[in-house]
Amino acid sequence: MDIKKNQVYEVEILDNGFKGEGIAKIDGFTVFIPNAIKGEKVEIKILKVLSSYAFAKIERFLEVSENRRDEDCETYSKCGGCVMRHIDYNATLDMKRNSVISTLNKQGFNDVVVNDTIGMENPLYYRNKLQYPLGKDADGKPVMGVFAERTHRVVPTEHCYIQNERLQEIANGIFDFIKKNDIPVYDEVNLSGEIRHLVLRVGVKTGEVMVVIVSNEKKITKELELVQYIADNFPNVKTVVKNINMKDTNVILGRENVVLLGDGFIYDELLGFRFKISPMSFYQVNPYQTEKLYSKAIEYAGVSGDETVFDLYCGIGTIGICASKNVKKLYGIETVSEAIEDAKRNAKENGIENAEFFVGDVEKALPEFIAERGICADVIFVDPPRKGCDRSAIETILEIEPKRIVYISCNPATLARDLRLFDEKYVVREVTPVDMFPFTRTRGVLLGATTKARHIILEDVIFTNE
Repeated sequence: MDIKKNQVYEVEILDNGFKGEGIAKIDGFTVFIPNAIKGEKVEIKILKVLSSYAFAKIERFLEVSENRRDEDCETYSKCGGCVMRHIDYNATLDMKRNSVISTLNKQGFNDVVVNDTIGMENPLYYRNKLQYPLGKDADGKPVMGVFAERTHRVVPTEHCYIQNERLQEIANGIFDFIKKNDIPVYDEVNLSGEIRHLVLRVGVKTGEVMVVIVSNEKKITKELELVQYIADNFPNVKTVVKNINMKDTNVILGRENVVLLGDGFIYDELLGFRFKISPMSFYQVNPYQTEKLYSKAIEYAGVSGDETVFDLYCGIGTIGICASKNVKKLYGIETVSEAIEDAKRNAKENGIENAEFFVGDVEKALPEFIAERGICADVIFVDPPRKGCDRSAIETILEIEPKRIVYISCNPATLARDLRLFDEKYVVREVTPVDMFPFTRTRGVLLGATTKARHIILEDVIFTNE
């Protein structure tokens, strides 16, 4: 069949993809349809046709799924952050589990047991980090919110169902002050204006809030008055930081931070450990599910107190520190020097004396560390960037043959690639999905392994504006 743009068809939704989109077939030709749910029958209009698949939109519903729910968000169809709010939450957990099964099957892992997805009791307001761009609307008036999907058009956002409510209140208050005092917001067209983003973080266990004002200029108009306004109206704000980013870039934060109030950091707690969070720190944005994730990872690691553990791509040391009380010795390696400084401070803050952290590229630092120290690991935690593990790092791990490996990934494609390399000595047997970001796309995976068996935890770690 010759499928063309603007043609209309009646189709049945056969499945849902990892982005939550419906999938239909027209004479074997795949069509992706946003907002459609498996089992529904819909009339669609073709929007775009490529060589092996097409995109379409729903014109009208013919049969509606029992899992369909009313959309509860005013910006749902515009921002692209959540893509599954029209689906019953428990059904989204099943969809994510099915996505894991499909991904593993494509790589030949057909006999792996995939457990039910670990979800949230209350999948609302879970993000402890808010990042709102500021800009101008079509009339030149200041706006704050989120970027519309695949654009840099700011969708005004006063209320979001996945952002921490306290952070939203503070951000809205700051934006009101900016508007009332005519503080220039950033204009991407001519690269002018001052305030580009508001980045707020909260320690959910401590209640401490950090405000980061990303500025296109060294000095912000009415800077002292703005800081005083924040201090007077939001007592939970422990620090205010001006981050200077004067580059024409999509990267939110620049490299220069100027502390305007407080110490420049806040604290939070995970599994009884205290963590220091600075503006540049990587810290999981769903702390409720992070505790479940780390607990499962430590369970799969099988540490009993006698093991030497490597924490590779360790960030600020959260996973290793949470596991430290059950291990003999912990060594962390991370390429970002600021993160290693945070990891060292976090270890000291928690009175941990059996952990050491080092700066270096894992693929080079790991073999050098092993050769210089003559130390091999019983257990390895691996948490690589989106590109996955460097092949030489995997080869080094395979050479020393740890008893267990725990793998955390935010990219299923590179995870699948790496699994095939680990498959030389490890066999995948069990998978446990963990829903880290309810109602959003599934992207990440956590893997626990032994030389005889391997366990996987799938971690949903994607938010469009993260």
